[in-house]
Amino acid sequence: MPARANGAGKTTTLRAIMGLMPARAGSIKLEGVELTTLAAHQVPRQGIGYVPQGRRLFSELTVRENLEIGLMTRKSPRTVLDEVYDLFPRLKERLDQVSGTLSGGEQQMLATARALCINPSVILLDEPTEGLMPSMIATIRDVVVTLRDRGKAILLVEQRVEAVLSVADRVCFVENGRVQATSAVAELREDPSLLSRYVGV
Repeated sequence: MPARANGAGKTTTLRAIMGLMPARAGSIKLEGVELTTLAAHQVPRQGIGYVPQGRRLFSELTVRENLEIGLMTRKSPRTVLDEVYDLFPRLKERLDQVSGTLSGGEQQMLATARALCINPSVILLDEPTEGLMPSMIATIRDVVVTLRDRGKAILLVEQRVEAVLSVADRVCFVENGRVQATSAVAELREDPSLLSRYVGV
């Protein structure tokens, strides 16, 4: 979901899905359940994992404790941790480290891993590559592709179109809180002028 600048409504959309702010109109449903009527703490229990911009970890807790909070949200089986460690082996080496002392890339890994601990069917990622070095961006991208291939539905918010094209099936362009266009990635690759039209690149 690229947009030209901050303030386009991308993060607001994710926060509305998660019940962190009221939806002004319309309906948000997952498998027939109306999400707009649920309290914020009930939304993850429907199987939606949220990785907010800025990570929002419990910075004074250890890596292990952050992951345990994810597990408790939906009473996920502990086997979920094995899948998380498979995706992020570095976290297994840092279990007793206070999360606030991790590098930025490791914190992004942990934020993503915590969301995966609820064993979600849908994952919302809000600018997960922001401020990361290229090698860490590649790691996050690979994890997104793996999750997609495992059948997870992923809504990825990014300002940088190039960060989206390699992993997305469809791209939705948002400006001033409104969807301007939705295009298949294959269409954008065949006709780069569409990118110029929507985001000026």
